[in-house]
Amino acid sequence: MSTERDAHRPDGPIAHGGPTLPQERRLLTEIPGPRSREMFARKQSAVPPGIGTTLPVFVTHAGGGVLVDADGNSLIDFGSGIAVTTVGNAAPRVVERVRRQVADFTHTCFMVTPYESYVEVCEKLNHLTPGDHEKRTFLVNSGAEAVENAVKVARHATGRQAVVVFDHGYHGRTLLTMTLTAKNMPYKHRFGPYAPEVYRMPMAYPFRWPTGPDNCAEEAAAQAIDAIEKQIGASNVAAIVIEPIQGEGGFVVPAQGFLPRLAEFAKANGIVFVADEVQTGFARTGHLFACEDEGIVPDIICTAKGIAGGLPLAAVTGRAELLDAVHVGGLGGTYGGNPLACEAALAVLETIEADDLVARARRIGDLMLPRLAALAERCPIVGDVRGRGAMTAIELVKPGTKEPDPAATGEIARRCHAEGLVVLTAGTYGNVLRFLPPLAISDALLDEGLSILEKAVSAV
Repeated sequence: MSTERDAHRPDGPIAHGGPTLPQERRLLTEIPGPRSREMFARKQSAVPPGIGTTLPVFVTHAGGGVLVDADGNSLIDFGSGIAVTTVGNAAPRVVERVRRQVADFTHTCFMVTPYESYVEVCEKLNHLTPGDHEKRTFLVNSGAEAVENAVKVARHATGRQAVVVFDHGYHGRTLLTMTLTAKNMPYKHRFGPYAPEVYRMPMAYPFRWPTGPDNCAEEAAAQAIDAIEKQIGASNVAAIVIEPIQGEGGFVVPAQGFLPRLAEFAKANGIVFVADEVQTGFARTGHLFACEDEGIVPDIICTAKGIAGGLPLAAVTGRAELLDAVHVGGLGGTYGGNPLACEAALAVLETIEADDLVARARRIGDLMLPRLAALAERCPIVGDVRGRGAMTAIELVKPGTKEPDPAATGEIARRCHAEGLVVLTAGTYGNVLRFLPPLAISDALLDEGLSILEKAVSAV
């Protein structure tokens, strides 16, 4: 007779992931266990060390709020594959649509012989993204590719070259998006030279603004606009590219009023306002898109990660006059809008609506943020609590200061991992713990995960 443990091991009976997995934390070995350690040794001899690993457990099944590893351990997931499995891993609608599609055809290249699912995804994004203006969408493979194409479109449509980005921003690992990204290590170090005509401006980072959070929005916007006008010339700027909530930079939520001021400036000066919603999009923040929180209507919006439930897909959606300006053949890519990924995206959008995951994200924020704020009251190492919906973070500092404490951050993450809670670090200074639970996670697992985190923080 098979056991509960056998059901989730490679040598046990066939098991499946998805929400039918037992939604419980279960530790059968130390983390990582012997099978994961064996596989990690294989990884080290086959994969270059530049491909880092946050937690070297090898996953065999996942679903709801858990990841099951090769040793049969079941871990609580506060990472969602970096905001990718927002609707849950192996979500039933995603699995069913992809299963049907893979039996029909796996690829034709939309630019050679098109198919309906690509068009349907574009139609839905044109309808769902902010603004009631006429829009166009095209599909690519990754967030970096989406951002790079947004810049291409903005430069082509405006005839300008300069691109404005912000401190602490992250936009990808291609040459151009590395240039747009603010952080050197590990993203940019020794990979230059970088692309020209990219200019970096101050970010409205309330916790670290020199004159305090109350002055942050007004002063940061004024400084950015003044620098653009004096150092670049507004008439030379093709695009302002910004994350409505910064991701890798530490889940920095801009001070209220900063984004609207930038959007107004862009509109007044013929600058394309690009919202990088790669990490924030698709219900993650308690809105379908994070820019909706302050009523921002971007000229172009870039989406990826959570769009397709784990399959590689990204999109560029923008004003029709901008995207229509590009000549035939100027946009595209062999794999962009792969039919399997398109079917997955349609299933994700159906799941978000059917399961009211926008409201679920708000509920997760309502559960997490008060607990994190109470933790900050008890533990002075927690300098700041921030985020919206199911995208929250704590910033760790040396008590009594704002000096970043990356060592303590790493130790807390290690303690969480050892107890079966998957958490991710982030931030320009490496001192932020970010939390991205799948929206399919139960309240019980969320509560248990927060208890593990509280214990880990209190112990450091």
